[in-house]
Amino acid sequence: MLLIAYYCLLALLASPATPSPPAIDAFIEEMAAKHGFDKSELEVAFGRVRSQKTIIELMDRAVEPKPWDEYRNLFVNPEKLEGGERFWRDHHRALERARERYGVPEEIITAVIGIESHYGRHLGRFNVLEALVTLAFDYPRRSGTFRLELEHYLLLAREEGIIGLESTRGSYAGAMGIAQFMPGSYRRYAIDFDGDGRRDLLRSAEDAIGSVANYFTAHGWQSDQPIAAPVQIVGGSTEPFQSSRLSTRYRLEELKALGVEAPGVYALDSRVIPVKLSNRVDTEYWLGFDNFYVITRYNQSTYYAMAVHQLAAALRERVEANTASAP
Repeated sequence: MLLIAYYCLLALLASPATPSPPAIDAFIEEMAAKHGFDKSELEVAFGRVRSQKTIIELMDRAVEPKPWDEYRNLFVNPEKLEGGERFWRDHHRALERARERYGVPEEIITAVIGIESHYGRHLGRFNVLEALVTLAFDYPRRSGTFRLELEHYLLLAREEGIIGLESTRGSYAGAMGIAQFMPGSYRRYAIDFDGDGRRDLLRSAEDAIGSVANYFTAHGWQSDQPIAAPVQIVGGSTEPFQSSRLSTRYRLEELKALGVEAPGVYALDSRVIPVKLSNRVDTEYWLGFDNFYVITRYNQSTYYAMAVHQLAAALRERVEANTASAP
């Protein structure tokens, strides 16, 4: 059945083949030799794909920095909170089950799905196959990464037997589904959480919920541990906050000696990431704990991880307040 579905994919892509660049020819040869794909079928499939200049422009634009307060407002706003509360209530059983099994709280899973796809409402407008081909062969800066994702994408089609994958829509970077997993992450971390025998991140909110939780646990999520804390710098130095590398770690006692004060009770030997958030008119300083780093495995951006953290906290507060006031 899976092979039939896979060949349906290739048949639906069929059109008269056009000459392909040498890099694509080499990729097809490798896929045939390494994974047993039919070379002629892949040649037909790739002959229909066209590189998209818009995708490259969007990739370049994505690295341009925004002020933190402007970035935050994209994700921590009334629309996201209203939609998040609705998603939480609609899927509370699956979210509770994910927390019990994986230790990832409901608000974190909900916030990730809210930021990634607005709770499944916005899955992306780009053809995923076309996006991956464009970035694998016409975006030299990260071609190796996207070439691997393209390989995963074809393997995913064969393994999951997802008919219609040739028309799957996703982000300009090739992420797809309710949780916006890249193909490699889909293959490694997606799970069948609704018990229907399929790992369907394109349509199943339950599978998306379980898969996000599984992803975080696989990357080291620690249940009931802190994520991030704001700090005050009392006559001290901001030098530790100048590095943007996520690998930069300090012990809390080191930062305390430099005049960095974190409210709350934390072990002084905790190793934390100094986080600097530049607003339009001022600067915020935070500390990221191990769970903050785990969130950056989903998207390697301190702004992204902080948006997940703050949206999650606001969602928890809203849901608890509305539950307490309900008749």
